[in-house]
Amino acid sequence: MASSEAVARAQAVKAKHEHELMRKRNVVGVGVGFQKRAGQMTDVVCIVVSVREKLPRDQLAAKDVIPAELDGVPVDVQATGAFRAL
Repeated sequence: MASSEAVARAQAVKAKHEHELMRKRNVVGVGVGFQKRAGQMTDVVCIVVSVREKLPRDQLAAKDVIPAELDGVPVDVQATGAFRAL
């Protein structure tokens, strides 16, 4: 179970970096959730960056690479496709 402190910290770091993350190529959303490893959900609270599709690092400009961690909070990149209003 995630602690309320971990969630609050992740939310604060997300708020601080969301605008910068949303400007990166391929990013469609930023949220707070649980980290996935090998397709399985863990209990690690993280910043979730949703992208249209995961691309190899060598296909991204340096400015578009999403860091593995922001201010000590893990970042998980998850492919979600494009979001559309219904």
